[in-house]
Amino acid sequence: MTTRAEQWTPPRDGVEMVEVGPHWDVLRAPVEIGERALALLGETSGAVIADYSLMYWLIPSGHAERWGRLQRDIHALGAHGAETTYVGVPPEGWTEGPRLHWRIPASDGRYLTDPHRLRLALARALAEPAEEATAL
Repeated sequence: MTTRAEQWTPPRDGVEMVEVGPHWDVLRAPVEIGERALALLGETSGAVIADYSLMYWLIPSGHAERWGRLQRDIHALGAHGAETTYVGVPPEGWTEGPRLHWRIPASDGRYLTDPHRLRLALARALAEPAEEATAL
């Protein structure tokens, strides 16, 4: 299940640095784990930004501070820290990599990923070899 953030849309031209927290938080994972989690999530994944070796899921604001740790390479970024965090967001038409692009473009039907489902997918992606992973 994906939810919708209000009053934010991807940029039309050029990369935009967007503050994490006001519209959504972000979960960042290495691409090898992220691709396995994405396969497990299937159509339930919301928008995902990819940039070389990292993937970024947009999750509802406020969920990063409750995320905890799965592995040292997986990080939840939100407005709960002392520092302001920004994420580079590609224009809506950038859908091919390896540079910054939308792995799953933001749209009305695919915007924010359910953080509980994402946590489960990432935990399974970490625990199971890729060939054993099955969709949630």
